[in-house]
Amino acid sequence: MFLLRATSSTTSPLLLRCRPLPSPKTLALAPASPILPFFLRARPFAAAPSSASAASPRRRAAAVAVAAKSGEGKPPTAGAKRAGEVTAPAAAAAAAGMSASGGGAGGKRTVADVLMGNARAAASKAKKAAPSPKKPRAQPDGAEAEAEAAVAPSPVKTKRASSPAKSLADGTKKRSTSPAKSKGPAAAAQLGGAKENSPSPKRSKTLAAKSDTAPQADGKETTSLTKAEDQAASQPDDKKQKPKPINSSKTEDKNTTLELKKKGSEFDPMAAAYWKPGEPVPFLFLARALDLISNESGRIVITEILSNVFRTVMATTPDDLLATVYLSANRIAAPHEGIELGIGDASVIRALAEAYGRKEEHVKKDLKELGDLGLVAKASRSSQKMMIKPKPLTISRVLSTFRAIAKESGKDSQDKKRNHIKGLLVAATDCEPQYITRLLQSKMRIGLAEKTVQMALGQAAVYSDKKSSPPKVQSPFEEAAKIIKQVYSVLPIYDKIVPALLEVGVWKLPETCKFSIGVPVGPMLAKATKSVSEIIDKFQGLEYTCEYKYDGERAQIHCMEDGTVEIYSRNAERNTGKYPDVVDAVSRFRKPTVKSFVLDCEIVAYDREKQKILPFQILSTRARKGVTINDIKVSVCTFGFDILYINGKPLLQEQLKIRREHLYNSFEEVPGVFQLATAITSNDLEEIQKFLDTAVNSSCEGLIIKTLDKDATYEPAKRSNNWLKLKKDYMDSIGDSLDLVPIAAFYGRGKRTGVFGSFLLACYDEQNEEYQTICNIGTGFSEQQLEERSSSLRTKVIEKPKAYYRFADTMDPDVWFEPSEVWEVKAADLSISPVHRAANGIVDPSKGISLRFPRLLRLRDDKSPEQATTSEQVADMYRAQKINHGYNQEDEDDD
Repeated sequence: MFLLRATSSTTSPLLLRCRPLPSPKTLALAPASPILPFFLRARPFAAAPSSASAASPRRRAAAVAVAAKSGEGKPPTAGAKRAGEVTAPAAAAAAAGMSASGGGAGGKRTVADVLMGNARAAASKAKKAAPSPKKPRAQPDGAEAEAEAAVAPSPVKTKRASSPAKSLADGTKKRSTSPAKSKGPAAAAQLGGAKENSPSPKRSKTLAAKSDTAPQADGKETTSLTKAEDQAASQPDDKKQKPKPINSSKTEDKNTTLELKKKGSEFDPMAAAYWKPGEPVPFLFLARALDLISNESGRIVITEILSNVFRTVMATTPDDLLATVYLSANRIAAPHEGIELGIGDASVIRALAEAYGRKEEHVKKDLKELGDLGLVAKASRSSQKMMIKPKPLTISRVLSTFRAIAKESGKDSQDKKRNHIKGLLVAATDCEPQYITRLLQSKMRIGLAEKTVQMALGQAAVYSDKKSSPPKVQSPFEEAAKIIKQVYSVLPIYDKIVPALLEVGVWKLPETCKFSIGVPVGPMLAKATKSVSEIIDKFQGLEYTCEYKYDGERAQIHCMEDGTVEIYSRNAERNTGKYPDVVDAVSRFRKPTVKSFVLDCEIVAYDREKQKILPFQILSTRARKGVTINDIKVSVCTFGFDILYINGKPLLQEQLKIRREHLYNSFEEVPGVFQLATAITSNDLEEIQKFLDTAVNSSCEGLIIKTLDKDATYEPAKRSNNWLKLKKDYMDSIGDSLDLVPIAAFYGRGKRTGVFGSFLLACYDEQNEEYQTICNIGTGFSEQQLEERSSSLRTKVIEKPKAYYRFADTMDPDVWFEPSEVWEVKAADLSISPVHRAANGIVDPSKGISLRFPRLLRLRDDKSPEQATTSEQVADMYRAQKINHGYNQEDEDDD
């Protein structure tokens, strides 16, 4: 309930003010004079502003309602009084009514009753127009918002509307908490015509902020805004476009990308680095470089980009170069150390789901659509919002975490590995998740082979080497790359090469990084030849020897000074646990004078009762790890044919004749356990032919022919012309067999219903890291082999071909496989093919090479898909065939 108070002055008409009573049920009307009660007591008009300033929004609303009712039907004039005033006619009528009523005598309604009724009506309207501020209300819009802003302004949001003229006149401003306190016609007009003229709250705020700043006589601006008001006033107008914040990350990315793509002569390492010298190199720097490489196809450009990466690290944080090289080569340690991540795709998928709050089935669904877990990881990370930004990843942290994953073993090791992975994925940003995932899978697939990494490292070393000048060679970069590759073949461990490179430079690297016992060197390899007469022609005038070519597993046995024995495969993998019987036999066949040695040999399956060599397929049935001597069912014999190190002395640079003398003088044969390779030294055609027949009858593949005393040094990891291999079936076919990878298959028909009828095979392109189709094969299988191969490959079926498969558009197999197996295949011929893509562009600008009449020989479980026959080898075999045949075959393949 409201109580009305009448105020009057000699210069203005009677003014009625509404005030709420303490309680609507108790109303005390104590008369202040004999004529008027206290609530109608006259009050000078001059005091009204201060009273109005203290009025609440509800009171002002009630006053506006009373004024609107009393002046109903009359439009507002420019000279209208402020809200709450009553016009002169209304005041006169009120006075007349009061004198006529006689204070309510005779049962008539008094002025007090009329005013009280009006007050109740006004209060009811005000209650509807201005609900309690304690209750939330919907945000008004349009004209209603403007009316509410004018009638019941918020004490927090509303700014004062000072008169600019007033401010300019006295140079000062008075703080006002409501528009009702503002003086002048502008303020009155704003209140009187709220619905038509009141701007939106944001616009009023802006206008008020603008009018609150006035220039002074000295040209400076003064303001009385509070801190909050000052911030509000500094906000740009809604109609003005807000400036977009600069994304420093994108700027760094753009600058780094542009810089890394520059040629080596124009590249500035410090311009590419966005971290301070000595600080850990961000993993994002390497990830962006890898992403840049993935969009390039030219070998020169890729080498240039990676060289610039290495130069940047060498110029800022050289200590991180080793980790950068390892991750670029898609490794976490040297191969012989046997450190493997032991992470399958299922574990990576689960870690992705847990790290990014997704369900595993959704991740698998994305994998089917994208075909790459790296892309799935990148998409998952971009859709996740982080409340707290993790610490950025560094290259050294990523490598150390990978090594920690590899070392986890025992109970709950898989959970621990996933926790490590999740820690990396959560902290990863941008394209980092993509390459972390691919590194975990050991599948980069961006066209970056390890040989390219070594070339880039050599190139970066030439640019960064300030200690020594390059030798007088035609191309210092090619010479440096050659040195890096040669050193790595002798000492394949970056932990020793990279620190030496930083210390002495690339030119003195061979003097520092030498053969070291305990670190396997890459095995020397032989080239294929097709006839005995070809051997005699090639080695004419040279002394050479012929040895049996054993059908087993190549091995390198290292015996240290302390008696420790390690066995490594041709891939430098540690095979000591696979052959505990060979380790135990070392003490039996080495002579007492031998303290340490490195032996190059072949381990074959052997029947000691019949004293007969068994096929390779028998050897492949042995377990690979954790073999105990008591559980061995397939016995083996070690056949030694070369020695690389004896009693602290490396022998790689010695001629074969000298190495062979050391071999014969250092070991004793133990039949069925250790034997020296059977060999003859002859240049007689018939004698060599008979020796070949004897080798084949002894269950050997054929012969290895080697020069003895000229160009007869041991060349690690090189396929040399000074070693030739000759097999019996080479004489009526293309020569060497090929190791190929099945990447697809066609369903069988007729007798082969229920199994795959034929398979699509591919060779491997090292430069582009891709598999190129070379033939379809459906022959050479027994029913058992076909069932075994079909059963094995069914578990490797994928929905669509990999991005790194190269095949003709017309080829449409029934199923595609993950590259997992290696098959040894023979063929009658090689031909130019418009369908297959093997060695495409090498011997023909637009066509590849295919095999004619291929047949399966065996499964090569000692090789990984990346170690399959390369496209370069296929091209070499085709050229050799072309020379031998004397014509160029261009028949289309008919497989």
